[in-house]
Amino acid sequence: MTVSAAPAPAIEVHARPGLPLGMSAEVFLRDYWQKHPLLIRGAFPDLQPPIDPDDLGGLACEEGVLARIAVHDPASGAWHLRQGPFAESDFAELPEDHWTLLVQDVDKWDTDVAAWLQPFGFLPSWRVDDIMISYAEEGGGVGPHIDQYDVFLVQTLGRRAWAIDTDQDGPRDFRPDIELKQLQVFKPDHRWVLEPGDILYLPPNIPHDGIADGGPCMTMSVGMRAPSKAELTGDLADYLAERLSEDQRYADPDLVPSLRAGEIDAAALQRVRAAVPMTAALSDAMVLDWFGRFVTRYRAAQTPAPSEENVDPADIAARLAAGEVLIRHPWARLAWGHADGQGRLFACGHAWNAEPEVAEGLCLPTPKLDPAPPAATLDLLARLIEEGQFVLAWPED
Repeated sequence: MTVSAAPAPAIEVHARPGLPLGMSAEVFLRDYWQKHPLLIRGAFPDLQPPIDPDDLGGLACEEGVLARIAVHDPASGAWHLRQGPFAESDFAELPEDHWTLLVQDVDKWDTDVAAWLQPFGFLPSWRVDDIMISYAEEGGGVGPHIDQYDVFLVQTLGRRAWAIDTDQDGPRDFRPDIELKQLQVFKPDHRWVLEPGDILYLPPNIPHDGIADGGPCMTMSVGMRAPSKAELTGDLADYLAERLSEDQRYADPDLVPSLRAGEIDAAALQRVRAAVPMTAALSDAMVLDWFGRFVTRYRAAQTPAPSEENVDPADIAARLAAGEVLIRHPWARLAWGHADGQGRLFACGHAWNAEPEVAEGLCLPTPKLDPAPPAATLDLLARLIEEGQFVLAWPED
């Protein structure tokens, strides 16, 4: 039996009567939503901007409105980002071209703009974040960037040239020299010019760049809410913490004598998992790293003061060879563990990679070290001494 491959989804379609997406909502969600970019020509024929540029500028001058202006100097390549609210004089000082105004949450301030959420009613309303509107003079934009959420870019005035990169494995590093989160490398493989009424849908993490083409333009960005896993986990942790009784605690009635000083062993990690069901999806290494940091910080009244000087590992080696000894600060809380082939040492909420024998030796009441520590151990000692966890001193007689 011959099996034919499914055709690659089209990236450009034309709207049809009653089908502004060029297809049914079911087909769009099945084939494009969070999967592929899609350009829809003529989705809203005869579109009239729901807000004019002057009113958008006036809104950007109001207190409580989130607004930004990005200015690009093509000659020098410099970018400048200004935060609102603005004054009318701010707009008078702008250059003739290569700048853009971006105003967030315009749907919350203008009912005509809010009405543009209706065409996207096939999506759950709680997924919709806001409608941002950008007005740009010729050449204006914000540079190549990515969004962490789905967005529908509706052209409402003038023309905007869009370029996107659909390479899922392309670089995603940001430029460190400007406030805008622009990509250092941008290699577009699709380019279009959008006219009023056209829509460009972009799934999350698609590099894109939009530039006003042939004069001023205005674009509505209908963005979807997409909380990160970190946000979800943090909020769930807060939610649970508020509702759990102080009587529900970590317990170890099956504890046996500890054989290695300071070790968070496998049995302890299992008890942590039992006490905190949220850790079920985490590896042993992640649970150990979190719990080791937490338990060496837990109920600590004070923390050691860091050293005022940088510590040279070679100097540590010389001082140890001369007879000085390592002394643990009385406020230093230490522990260590071993998971997934890696040893970790924890001190007052911080963590370092360390061989188990080294970590255990440092957790002893009187630290025990190799007489001639290897370079990795000397580097670790330098960091611990810089943080004030240990000091080097001559032994008392």
